[in-house]
Amino acid sequence: MLKRITIYGGLLILVAVAAYLVFHKSFAATSSGYEFATVSRGDIENTVSATGTLAPITSVDIGTQVSGTIDSVYVDYNDRVKEGQVLAVLDTTLLRASVLDAEASLERVQAQLLQAQVEYDRSKRLFDSSLVSDAEFLPYQVALRMQQASLKSAQVGLDRAHRNLQYAVIRSPISGVVINKNVEGGQTVAASLSTPTLFSIAEDLSSMEILADVDESDIGQIKMGQAVLFEVAAYMNKEFTGVVSQLRLQPRTVSNVVTYTVVVQAKNEEGLLLPGMTATITFTTEKHAGVLLIPSKAMRFQPSEKEVAAFRERRQKQMGNVPDSARAVGRGPSSMRQGMATDSQGRNGGSPRSMTTVWYLDSLGQLSAAPIRTGMTDKTNTEVVGSRFLTEGMKIIVGVTELSSTKTATPAGPVGGFTGPRMRGF
Repeated sequence: MLKRITIYGGLLILVAVAAYLVFHKSFAATSSGYEFATVSRGDIENTVSATGTLAPITSVDIGTQVSGTIDSVYVDYNDRVKEGQVLAVLDTTLLRASVLDAEASLERVQAQLLQAQVEYDRSKRLFDSSLVSDAEFLPYQVALRMQQASLKSAQVGLDRAHRNLQYAVIRSPISGVVINKNVEGGQTVAASLSTPTLFSIAEDLSSMEILADVDESDIGQIKMGQAVLFEVAAYMNKEFTGVVSQLRLQPRTVSNVVTYTVVVQAKNEEGLLLPGMTATITFTTEKHAGVLLIPSKAMRFQPSEKEVAAFRERRQKQMGNVPDSARAVGRGPSSMRQGMATDSQGRNGGSPRSMTTVWYLDSLGQLSAAPIRTGMTDKTNTEVVGSRFLTEGMKIIVGVTELSSTKTATPAGPVGGFTGPRMRGF
């Protein structure tokens, strides 16, 4: 019995010690007045957003070159048509009459040419026999030439009449889908100044293009072949993919805002994308996977002058215990040294702009600095490409919490890290 009590007593003591250590560590973090975030590893990317309109890659507006009344329409919306298929026919009554009139004009000119030819031949024989003068022979030459020219003109008129009759039958120039129809049987169309559009045909809806308007401040980040993600309002929970196929150089200015048109090609094998839909587009301009990440606001945290002075004094004391030979080769324990470990992509060095410092509490709960070299940022998180001190899972300071108050010092709110509860009078 005594042995069992001893064992239980020992277990209770161990549990109490463990609870004390955990609570003490938690209390030390929360009572320090700092807000913390965790250094993590993940993916980061920079994007450019834009909107655009979906359209078929190839579409043709079909009109008519002759005026008249639509006699018959043989297709409707969404019908699939073949190249050369008849779409509509105009009333041909007047057009056939024009053909008959042109044929009659041609026959009349042919008869007049025959008469002129006979008179010319007779006059030519007399002229060769010196029975008529040059002045008398000249009118026969002119008459023959004029009738020859009239014959050509009459032939052209007949060809034009036949062509107009053929234009009365409206055919599809390509194979595709009818996406627009502007006429019905009995409607009158006039092709006087501009060709009216009767049908619009998209060649292939299995591939679509987006005409996106990209702001001039972002156009420099758009490249040919760049990957694109986009959404449409009809399918809010579905992402579609595309690729940049063209950057058009002609700018557009609306309300003093300059944009450029970027053409994005996208597959539409499921047929979900329809012409005219508005797409919300995300261009991925840069992406790094599996990198060390910190909240961007951790770099904006600045301790008080008193805390910095205490930190420097502590560092100087540590450096005073380091042999001169170790300091000469840069192996001292100073946290302010700017030596950086090379990241997984072999990038070392770096411009001074990429060097900064973040702060953390060391194993003794004292404020310490970690110089880092940063990479890309998405404004919320920043990539760490070089650091001797930061490791995944480490807690860094992102702000200061005013104890016994609901206010938080700059910056506000943690990013992905642990923030201890505010505790009073403990």
